[in-house]
Amino acid sequence: MNKAFTRESDDADDDEVDPAAPAIPAGVKNYVTPAGYARLRAELLNLLDGERPKVVEIVSWAAKNGDRSENGDYLYGKKRLREIDRRIRFLTKRLDIAEVVDPSVHFGADQVFFGATVRYANARGEERTITIKGVDESDSAAGEISWIAPMARALLGARVGDEVRVQTPAGVDLVEVLAVSYPSAGVS
Repeated sequence: MNKAFTRESDDADDDEVDPAAPAIPAGVKNYVTPAGYARLRAELLNLLDGERPKVVEIVSWAAKNGDRSENGDYLYGKKRLREIDRRIRFLTKRLDIAEVVDPSVHFGADQVFFGATVRYANARGEERTITIKGVDESDSAAGEISWIAPMARALLGARVGDEVRVQTPAGVDLVEVLAVSYPSAGVS
C-alpha cells in the first residue's frame, strides 16, 4: 500500500475509541460490579503511577541520545506512551460513567437481575451457566456475558421456571431458566 494512505505520524489523533473495547449503547448506564470497578480502577492507577512514569523516563533518556529518527527506544517509547495515554483516557471515561451495582443485594432471589449466575436449558436440552456482568468486565471464556448481550437482555427479569425467547443468529431460541444465584455479601 502506498505510504500516502497510512497513518504513522507522531501527532496522530489519539482520541479514537479502543476498537477492542465493547461499546456501550447511547443513553444507557455503564453497570459494573464492585469487583469489576476495583479492577478497572487498579489498572488506571497502575498506568498512571507505574507504567507511564517508567516509559516517560525511557523516552526522555532516548531523546538525549541524538538522532530520534532512527532511535528505536525513542520511537517505541513514544508509541507506547500514546497507547498508555489512550487507555488512561478510556478508563477514566468508563469509570466516570460507571454505576456500581452490588449483586449480593439479591442473594436468595429467584429472579434474574444484574450480577446473577443463571443456569438455563435451550429447546434442545443443552444446559449452560452464565453470569451477567458489566460490559467492561465480562469474560466469555469464564462464562460471563455482558448485560447488554442478547441472552442477558432476554433473561433479565425472568424467574426460575420461566421460558424466554432469545434472538440468535440461527433464529429464535426458547430457553428455560433452571436456577438463579447471586454471590453472598462481600463476594462479587
